[in-house]
Amino acid sequence: MVETADVIIVGGGLHGCSTALHLARRGVSSMVVEKDHVGRHASGVNAGGVRRLGRDFAEVPLSAASIELWHGIEDLVDDDCGFHPTGQVKVAETEEEIAALAARVQHLNTMGYDHEIMVDRDTLFELLPAVAPHCIGGMHVAGDGYADPARTTAAFRRKGEALGVRFFEGFTATGFERTGGIWRVSTSDGEFEAPVLVNCGGGWADRVAAALGETVPLRIDALMMMVTAPMPRFVEPVVGSQGRQISFKQSENGTVIIGGGHRGTPYPDENRTVIDFDGLAISAKTTSHLFPIMKEATIVRCWAGMEGFTPDGIPFIGPSKTSEDAYHAFGYCGHGFQLGPIVGSVIADLVTQGNSNLPIEPFRIDRFDNTEETPQ
Repeated sequence: MVETADVIIVGGGLHGCSTALHLARRGVSSMVVEKDHVGRHASGVNAGGVRRLGRDFAEVPLSAASIELWHGIEDLVDDDCGFHPTGQVKVAETEEEIAALAARVQHLNTMGYDHEIMVDRDTLFELLPAVAPHCIGGMHVAGDGYADPARTTAAFRRKGEALGVRFFEGFTATGFERTGGIWRVSTSDGEFEAPVLVNCGGGWADRVAAALGETVPLRIDALMMMVTAPMPRFVEPVVGSQGRQISFKQSENGTVIIGGGHRGTPYPDENRTVIDFDGLAISAKTTSHLFPIMKEATIVRCWAGMEGFTPDGIPFIGPSKTSEDAYHAFGYCGHGFQLGPIVGSVIADLVTQGNSNLPIEPFRIDRFDNTEETPQ
């Protein structure tokens, strides 16, 4: 049997599910082919940060558009996805860090965005009463917050299925061929055909790109997280730091979820990761230095999820440059969760109308190439 639809989407993470949903809303049928199960990797185990704060400037327009969808997420997927718009704060500990944040805010203002607001020491302590006394200010974005990543990905899947999207889990893509205007994707358990192919393969997406003749620099990293036992309520916003690798938030049940970019060791061909406990210790020390109350915290669980990273820290989003009717959306460098709702819409626009009203040129698949290739 050969399964057919208008679009084949390779990868069942949030971006694959979002693309499928937005296509369905435009009357376009799709199939999502996933080698494991939906949300198995980065989409299901990330920190759940819904942030515009600190975005690469190239991502700001996408992020600003996506936050509008997040604030109406229940209308989009019939689930609030555990979204809490608590705001996000980036803490500064030195005058140099304050200066760097201020320069960023000034540049963002010249771009026409004013969501990042500098805060002085008094305002910082109003936002974060438990922060360490040596902190001197920072930056705040109201309306940002966090959501439940596994719940969010599942909600996009369910809504997509309700609109006719079909999901095939445990199907590893092994071959890609385009003949007579039709893409044929061979998998470990069957064949799939459609006029359009979308690559949302996450940390494995460079393999799909390579099959299309597009070699891209992508590495898989295993970002680590840990969670504490419930603690008395001491912080509402999601917290980051200008000078340190740390990000954390306190959930409704009192547990504190700690991330910040420290990495374990990934084994992508074995679908497993190994925790680096030295890195986790750095995260724990940093957290307790910024919030002394955390010295009493008990860590109860830690994990790592595999994600694709690019050399310039921003993703690949847009059409293939070598193959007609093929599109890419991957390489989110550990910060793709908030972008998920809008990127699905962007890809759906590209498929159905050939363009997007959002600026995606910085994310082109060939930006690391020295030569241009003509679509075949």
